[in-house]
Amino acid sequence: MYIVTRRYGFAASHRLHVPSLGEEENQQLYGKCNNPYGHGHNYVVDVSARGPADPRTGRAVDVAVLDDLVRREVVAPFDHSNLNTQVDAFRDVVPTSENLAVEICRRLRAGWSAAFPGEWPKLYKIRIAETDRNIFEIKADEIE
Repeated sequence: MYIVTRRYGFAASHRLHVPSLGEEENQQLYGKCNNPYGHGHNYVVDVSARGPADPRTGRAVDVAVLDDLVRREVVAPFDHSNLNTQVDAFRDVVPTSENLAVEICRRLRAGWSAAFPGEWPKLYKIRIAETDRNIFEIKADEIE
């Protein structure tokens, strides 16, 4: 069984803010990430899929198919966007990198079977680096 990881990037802004909490509490929770005007990141997203090598091609994942899926479902809708206001999934959800990982995973899973109609490969993991020091991972089978 192989794990194949491809790296993608996009730039987006967000504001970490819970509307039901007061300004002071939001500031305490999120600090500079609660800036009313938002702030941006150059996100680096690693998408990992797992599966056996195909005996005919020797590949576990057709990376061109994976690239098309990620461009369509993740990069195109998120790149140069304000996650809070331009991505419906974050209208009522704080766009933390943890929640961004979940949303990316949901989007990829929704299009996975059309892109990869066989039993393999399977979406395995999403890893997001919002900075060199802030990195978040989620396994695809651990979210609803």
